[in-house]
Amino acid sequence: MGPGGDAARPGRFFGVYLLYCLNPRHRGRVYVGFTVNPTRRVQQHNGGRKKGGAWRTSGRGPWAMVLIVHGFPSAVAALRFEWAWQHPQASRRLAHVGPRLRSEAAFAFHLRVLAHMLRVPPWVRLPLTVRWLRADFRCDLCPPPPPHMPLTFGPPPPRAAAPKRRAGPLADLESEPDQDTESCCALCARSFQDEEGPLCCPHPGCRLRAHVICLAEEFLEKEPGQLLPLEGQCPGCKNSLLWGDLIWLCQMGTEEEEENLELEEEHWTDMLET
Repeated sequence: MGPGGDAARPGRFFGVYLLYCLNPRHRGRVYVGFTVNPTRRVQQHNGGRKKGGAWRTSGRGPWAMVLIVHGFPSAVAALRFEWAWQHPQASRRLAHVGPRLRSEAAFAFHLRVLAHMLRVPPWVRLPLTVRWLRADFRCDLCPPPPPHMPLTFGPPPPRAAAPKRRAGPLADLESEPDQDTESCCALCARSFQDEEGPLCCPHPGCRLRAHVICLAEEFLEKEPGQLLPLEGQCPGCKNSLLWGDLIWLCQMGTEEEEENLELEEEHWTDMLET
């Protein structure tokens, strides 16, 4: 199952969401934001600044989180997506998207921008999921998302508990792998540095461990000119692999890292709004 599936999975959650104001006095206003916890974040927005909400939404609630895009490989990637969605006129990648029309509602405009964002680099190469959280707000995106980006409905699935210790896909093998083999990239034969975690094939019995760049270059041989692969064939077991799944497995966080990330979200939001 790819990153957009509805099964509980380990790993961090990075999402960029769209809020819609339900207050009759401000109805129709929208807000784009970043979150690692959608349920907590919408509660903060509706609680005002004192509860951790943004100043642009404070005092104008209630707000409904109607749509979220998730599956970003990092907080930085999600924040860059958020900024471009907020400021399409300033993004060179969205120069082809026309400005908001006088008769166009803010909600419709933001959906139009989103539809084009999902079709241009670098976002078109990411293993993203577009998730409608409110069925009554659901609209078709034009153009539609690429085939590898699933369109789903309902709340994000609960994540599997983060492991106490990072467990690789080789943990269930009956025999202990050779230490020299485990410490070197299967593609370039160079050793792994302490600060970089290797990508590991998740298929049972496959012992492939490789540098991120080495495996990306292997996958991109059939797509010259691209920087980020979508999928490829494992050099070890020859099974098909989704790049997004490999990145998720590599970035499984510990419980302590998950708690720290929750605190970082408020820092990112405050930094972007000042």
